[in-house]
This record gives sequence, C-alpha cells and structure tokens, in this order.
Amino acid sequence: MASKRMQSFSRSLKTLRTFNLTSKDPLTQCLAPGLSRSMATETSMPSQVSREYDPTFLQTAPDPAFELQDSVLTTIYKFPTMEPLRFESYASKHLHLPLRRDILHRAVIFEGDFTRQGTASTKTRWEIHGSHRKIRPQKGMGAARLGTRQSPMLKGGGKSFGPHPRDFATALPKKMYDLAWRTALSWRYRRGELIVCEDGMDIEYPETRFARQIFEHNHWGREDGRSLVITGSFKKNLFGALKDAGEDARVQMVKEVDVKDLLELGRVIIEKRALDEILSEHQSDLVSKVRSAV
Repeated sequence: MASKRMQSFSRSLKTLRTFNLTSKDPLTQCLAPGLSRSMATETSMPSQVSREYDPTFLQTAPDPAFELQDSVLTTIYKFPTMEPLRFESYASKHLHLPLRRDILHRAVIFEGDFTRQGTASTKTRWEIHGSHRKIRPQKGMGAARLGTRQSPMLKGGGKSFGPHPRDFATALPKKMYDLAWRTALSWRYRRGELIVCEDGMDIEYPETRFARQIFEHNHWGREDGRSLVITGSFKKNLFGALKDAGEDARVQMVKEVDVKDLLELGRVIIEKRALDEILSEHQSDLVSKVRSAV
C-alpha cells in the first residue's frame, strides 16, 4: 500500500511540474490543476493590468451628481396673460449652475454688512462737557471715592467701551459675487420658479384689485408664496397696483435687486431685458481680462 501511495504521489508531482512549465499564465503556474479548475468560471486576467495615468482625466470626466449642459431653453411669456411666445436659449453657465450654498451665504452676508449704517456713537469721559476737577476729597467724607463728573459710574458721564461710527462692510471677490448671482438664478430656473416675460411688461389699470386677480389666477399670491417682480425700468401702472399688494408680491427695478431678493420670495417674475442686464453685469468670472501691452 505504501509503495502504491508513493507511486501515485510521484506521478502527481510530475504532472504538476509539467503543467507549470507549459502554462504561460502566471496565476495558474502557482496553482495545482485541481485548484485552477475551480476558477474556470471567473474572468481571465488582462494581459496588461497597469495603465499609464492620464492627467486630463479629472478635467474631462463627467460629474455623476451634476452634468453641465451647453445651453438651456427658457420660455418667454407675455405678461399678464402668460401666453407662451417663443423659446430663448441661454448658456448653461448663466442659468444651469449647480447649487452652492456656501457662495450664496457669503453673498448674502456681504450685502447685509454693506447695508449696515454703522452710525451708532457714544461719548467717552473725555468728550463730556464740564470741568474735570475731583468731585470731593479722597478721604474724610464718609462716602465712596469719586473722580470727575465724567466718570462712567455717574449719570450723565461717559460710556465705557461704547459704540463709535464704523464701517461694517466686508470684502468679497467680484468673481465670487458674480457667481452667486448666477447661482441664485440657476437655482430658481431648475426649480421652475424663474418666469421670464417679454419686454414692456405692464398692466392695463393701476388698481390693486386688478393686480391681485392676476396673481391669484396664476397662483402667484400669498397662498402659493409671494412673488418678486423685476422690471428693467419704472412701470407706472404695475408699480402703482402692487404698491398696496405687499402680501402677494413685491416689485423692484433691476438696479434695486440683490442676491438676497432672488432667494427670499416664492418665485421670480422677471422681464427679459432685466435678466439680460443681470447676466451681462455679473459674468466677470467668465470673461478673461485682456492684458494691455506696456
């Protein structure tokens, strides 16, 4: 029995040695025939596993979460009947940018700091009118020690560490601020809350009741979220009608609008002329600066 086992062992060893010499696959050369048979259903290894790294891969690879398009279409309506007139094409870098909450937050803080007056002012003890002599002797009066009448401890005295006129404005790069403008418009566009109307949007009668009927019919009123109406210039009838309809809408000219206004209300109804003006003024990060030859 021992001799038969030795013969079968030597025969198997010889078979394994012959298989290793004839096989070209490096993986099967280190495996026995019985083990390699169990891997027959797996995918064969590629002949060249390593590949040279391409540095442009990260620039050309699409974003799985957001893929930027070349251009987007926007419907132009006739105000106030909201009849579709035509399609207008806008660059995706104008109306189809991904949402950047960090940039929008910095833009809103920048605008809020810029609008702070910073006029609060108090007087120190050296700015209070009056003599700076000592009120009473240091000792012998049976009372607390006091200096001058301008002391902050006394009524009518100076203010310790009080506010003084200052500038609260903070700095923000112009390119980042322009990107925030287009990001806010893109966020409205992707949510279907950016309504672009034909130039010359106005109403027939400057009556608040007439304007409220228009907003109620189009579901723009208080129940559906207030609306922001942006025009390129002053419209007498529209501004007069919406003057007393603040619970339904707010109307502003394009020069009075900021990023916070675009995000504050339920939707934005904007004149095409005003939209083009905003996009043309806030694209410094898209236009390369031409250096003048010295």
